[in-house]
Amino acid sequence: MYKNRRNICLLYGAALLQGMVFYAPVATLYRQAHGVSVFQITLIESVSLALMLLLEVPWGAAADRIGYRRTLLLANALYLLSKLIFWRADGFGMFLLERVVLAASLAGVSGCDAALLWRSAGGRNGARVFGRYDAMMTIGLLAASTAFSFFWAEDYAAAALATGVSAAGALLLTCFLADVPESGEEEEQRDARASARETFSALRRMAQDRRFLSFLIGSALLAETNQTVTVFLSQLQYVKSGIPVQSMGCLYTALTLAGIFGAWASARCAAHLGTARLGKALFFTAGAACALMAAFARPVLSAACILILRLCAAMFAPAAMEVKNAAVQGSARATALSVFSMAANAVAIVTNLAFGRLSDRGVAYAMAFGALLCAAGGMMTRGQLARANAPGGRSVRG
Repeated sequence: MYKNRRNICLLYGAALLQGMVFYAPVATLYRQAHGVSVFQITLIESVSLALMLLLEVPWGAAADRIGYRRTLLLANALYLLSKLIFWRADGFGMFLLERVVLAASLAGVSGCDAALLWRSAGGRNGARVFGRYDAMMTIGLLAASTAFSFFWAEDYAAAALATGVSAAGALLLTCFLADVPESGEEEEQRDARASARETFSALRRMAQDRRFLSFLIGSALLAETNQTVTVFLSQLQYVKSGIPVQSMGCLYTALTLAGIFGAWASARCAAHLGTARLGKALFFTAGAACALMAAFARPVLSAACILILRLCAAMFAPAAMEVKNAAVQGSARATALSVFSMAANAVAIVTNLAFGRLSDRGVAYAMAFGALLCAAGGMMTRGQLARANAPGGRSVRG
């Protein structure tokens, strides 16, 4: 039995609505149409991630102090504001402002949503709950990409406005959440000094456990390769392969379906193969997909490889989230998860700039770089995954 099923349903609903980014199939082309280059896009992403890195710990400490519900309310209000800015944005400065506000929002949500889900589920079936949560956001993307093809293919601004309306719905659902105390403990208010101690304690534990730190970095390499390639570089690969813009909505729908299937299949595949073997296979397959796109620019192959990359990342994400939650010690879960997210954001700042520079030389260079990142990530995560599967270890099979 879950501890608070209503919270879980509300978070699923908010994830669904926030996933409805109606301009997503042409996100890069949208920005280019408003005067932003590919390198500027990745530069904005890096600035955004750097800001998230600075805000992660303060937001996590605030969440443990004021409660997860209030933190999510504030963060989702900022998310709505970012989408409204995006709707009116034109030029580098406005898109940068949009990403700054979005960074503040995502830093607040990061760790807090996972911590509230974990507590609401009573620490049970973690991979399944996180998998469904990720799947709901992906279902939202599926609905949005399908709607884009039918209603907004010729009107990017209307698609951006519709995204803002969906974000407002997510904020409304957040109003009905309830805080859930850690199992066996009363929820307590923490002063700034206690929050700082918990933050430094989490940083110290992360630094001392080199295998876990390696896991955080390695999982970030796969996640950021997936994010950059499937969200931004995929459209450049499509154009290079001769795929018409009119087909990109359908391809994005297929990409979204791959994410849904990956989140659904994650726990089942891990149960059959074991998390360590599954992780090794996913990193290898993702790297191979990037390598093929670097070597060849053919329509069917490019579309298939991008789908495979999204599938691999979606299958790995729930297992990675449970490994992170299992590593938390004490009740300040949001603080610890925010610290873990800092490591991932630090990695992403570097990879985004590298992807952007390499894309200026040619998308093939960026894809080759993605293949190298996946190979490195597979090597860095295998130790922690093996430890999780070992007898007496914390299983992440779900």
